Amino acid sequence: MATNLMRTAYNTIVYEIRDFGLGIYDREGRTVAEAPGLTIFLRANDFALRSVIEFVGRDNMRPGDVFLLNYPYWSSAHTLDMFVCSPIFQRERLVGFTAVRIHWLDLKARYAGYCLDTTDMYQEGMVFPCTRVYRAGELNEDIVNLLRYNSRFPDRVIGDMHAQVSACRIGEQRTAEIVDQYGFDVYEAAINQIMEHGERLARAKLAELPVGTWSAEDYMDGDGVEDRLVKMKATVTVTPDEMVVDWTGSDPAVKGPINLPYGQTVGVASLVFKAVTTPNTPANDGNFRPLRVIAPPGSLMHAVPPSPTFTLWTGLLAGEVVLKALAQGMPDHVPACSGGDVSSMMGLGVNPRTGRPWLEATNEGVGFGGHAGGDGENGIMMLAEPGCRNNPVEVLETKAPLFIEHYGLRPDSGGPGLHRGGLGVSRSYRFLADSTAAMIVYKTRTRPWSIGGGVSGENNHVILNPNTEHEEHRGGLYRPMGADEVLVNNTGGGGGWGNPFDRDPELVLADVREGYVSADAARRDYGVAIDIEHWTVDVEETSELRRAPRPSEPDVVADAPGPRPLVLVHE
Repeated sequence: MATNLMRTAYNTIVYEIRDFGLGIYDREGRTVAEAPGLTIFLRANDFALRSVIEFVGRDNMRPGDVFLLNYPYWSSAHTLDMFVCSPIFQRERLVGFTAVRIHWLDLKARYAGYCLDTTDMYQEGMVFPCTRVYRAGELNEDIVNLLRYNSRFPDRVIGDMHAQVSACRIGEQRTAEIVDQYGFDVYEAAINQIMEHGERLARAKLAELPVGTWSAEDYMDGDGVEDRLVKMKATVTVTPDEMVVDWTGSDPAVKGPINLPYGQTVGVASLVFKAVTTPNTPANDGNFRPLRVIAPPGSLMHAVPPSPTFTLWTGLLAGEVVLKALAQGMPDHVPACSGGDVSSMMGLGVNPRTGRPWLEATNEGVGFGGHAGGDGENGIMMLAEPGCRNNPVEVLETKAPLFIEHYGLRPDSGGPGLHRGGLGVSRSYRFLADSTAAMIVYKTRTRPWSIGGGVSGENNHVILNPNTEHEEHRGGLYRPMGADEVLVNNTGGGGGWGNPFDRDPELVLADVREGYVSADAARRDYGVAIDIEHWTVDVEETSELRRAPRPSEPDVVADAPGPRPLVLVHE
């Protein structure tokens, strides 16, 4: 299904970035198998599929039906993350479902690309509440025409929809072949065995974890409408029988579009639960049976109509709030915070090479947090999307009037520690034609937290037109970019794990040689004096530096030092 989707999709966000979630489900809408993609879609898809089953009813489904769903509170995503599903029949017997969710480019939302300041769902595009686009195998051209005349990129949207349908058809066909070969009773028994095995593995690991209750808070820069920090709070309780993630204490629903549908809140907690219990096995419904998620309706973490939900960035950042809570009771089991955001750059306009509208986007890698087993990785996809990639430079420059001036790791961005945080990245985009840029980043006013005496990583920030009189440092934005203007996207480094003065000086020397850490930072943050001329550690001076007290630093800095970031605005 995934291969089919990536080979037929029109949208680089799908076939390059892998911004999709897809799988096979049983008659109840429970995950049997899924493909790597955008991880937080996994359990959100379960929630969406059960919404379709409840709304339509199994008895009203026929072979060949295909449904569209993007009503946020049912689909567990924003309106552009279209959920497409189909029932699987074997000789008129319903045996399960296939489902594919991908990011569509446009569906008559208030703005092209991304909406960062909507105040209700009615500004966020067309809504399809479990709508049949195929009825008994026949395409409903009326639905296709609605898409065609209500999208700024109709060919790519309709092409992507057909790619989703094609992937669903492959899932239907292959599953029906298995049922034909073994019979429905064997098929159903096998699925139950798979899920029961997944549950046993999760419960066995859960019983090994420390027992307790821990709370943590973290913040988003703002909601795009009001200039204030927005609080996410998670209280995690671990017993031998279950893990409970309770979001009570998070802010109430906010005016801007960062409220999270409940199904994706479940998906966030499921991602972390999977990571700490059964990270090395394929996911299925059984893995998550010992997990319970609480989020009061009407809060930031449980959006209700008509709360705006368009950016969904809360779901990308919230997983590390759960990890921050767990770190208090099991610091050897979880990493420090990553750079903490996806820092997505989206550009759009009219391409002078073709005269046609263009829209391309890419996510950036961040530094991962240090952990008990070693240093954090440099410049990889953030926790919420480990199955995804970023858009290659060559693709962006071919499909869009963009020139990538530089792209590399950010020295000194990883948080110092016994185990160093990974480095963030810096990428510079020069716009070659009048365009619009959307920078979707919500964690610039707080820094990535550390564990056990480590130091926080550098935060995310954006620089417009560096080294000119118009240079500006800020957070997220949606603004026109004139031809020859430059946007530099700097992502955060991971937090450190453990006291940096305990790090082996030879490892610090290696970091300096690699360019990960500057000689000044080695001296200041690690108490290690480097003789650059001979590439050696000055042992005597290092001993003296490490005898001096090291200043302590809080894990979260509400007003992080460095470039002053700005909240999201629409210009």
